Amino acid sequence: MKTLGNVLYVTTPEAYLSLDGENVVVRKDDANSMRLPLHNLEGIVCFNYPGVSPALMGACGERSIALTFLKPNGHFLARVTGRTRGNVLLRRQQYALAQSEIACVSVAASCLLGKIANSRSVIERGLRDHALLVDCAALQAASQALKETMYTVQKARTLEELRGIEGNAAKRYFGAFEHLILHQKDDFFLNERSRRPPLDNMNALLSFLYTLLANDVASALESVGLDPYVGFLHTDRPGRPSLALDLMEELRPVLADRLALSLVNRKQISGTGFVTKESGGVMMADDTRKEVLTAWQKRKAEELIHPFLKERIPYGLIPHVQSTLLARHLRGDLDAYPPFFWN
Repeated sequence: MKTLGNVLYVTTPEAYLSLDGENVVVRKDDANSMRLPLHNLEGIVCFNYPGVSPALMGACGERSIALTFLKPNGHFLARVTGRTRGNVLLRRQQYALAQSEIACVSVAASCLLGKIANSRSVIERGLRDHALLVDCAALQAASQALKETMYTVQKARTLEELRGIEGNAAKRYFGAFEHLILHQKDDFFLNERSRRPPLDNMNALLSFLYTLLANDVASALESVGLDPYVGFLHTDRPGRPSLALDLMEELRPVLADRLALSLVNRKQISGTGFVTKESGGVMMADDTRKEVLTAWQKRKAEELIHPFLKERIPYGLIPHVQSTLLARHLRGDLDAYPPFFWN
């Protein structure tokens, strides 16, 4: 089983990264502020402006260290990858199946079942843990509606049907999400999901976490030899990691939504840590972004029993395990793709 490595997050805008032997060096104002051995890293995520030396980019590519560049608000800019991993026959099979409506519906339906089931689990967890603080009737109604939606997913025969079901389920889930926010309600609320740009603090937090998750899933897919840009549920567009978006659907409620609720309800972050720009978009301040990144890494280090493998793994390895299972399905080793169901 793959081990969970460390991820270096560079949040200082003036920092420049370079290579010195087998170490990554973070420089600021022509002075070395940090040195880390490359063999301890599985990824580097940069929010900085000066950039990264070509030598470090090459070293990361050779060692399969994911190197990702994001804007300060979390918007994706670029990823640096090395040689293509895995058997070319696997990618050929992926491309062939992506042209088949039947094959696409099979994989897409599995991803949606995982997403809806895990969304339900988030709601049910809120009912169980905070029955005296939440609107039980509203949450129970949303949970029941999502349960019924799972039956419609299994009956769907086209991608168009599945995308319609997914949209309705997401609307119902985020309609109930507001009731799971227990504290700081004046600063954190979710009247509706807004993106590009996020128009309130909660949407800004969710979008940031979704970007981190998408990056992890794309890296995991590449590590098992799959092309993250050719998906089954999301339509292909230039520069869009469709398969990564497919696979992260079932992981959003578990890895991102639950963490966002914990950060707000435990008051680890506050409304003062967000900034509204002239355009109306909302982004996190530097200190809040660092707090979220720290919580993200701690969450990934927590462990659980994987429902399919029946093995104890860190949460951070779930994208890798699911990518491996998807690859096994595409190769014909598994009859269907087994989505991740959070208990």
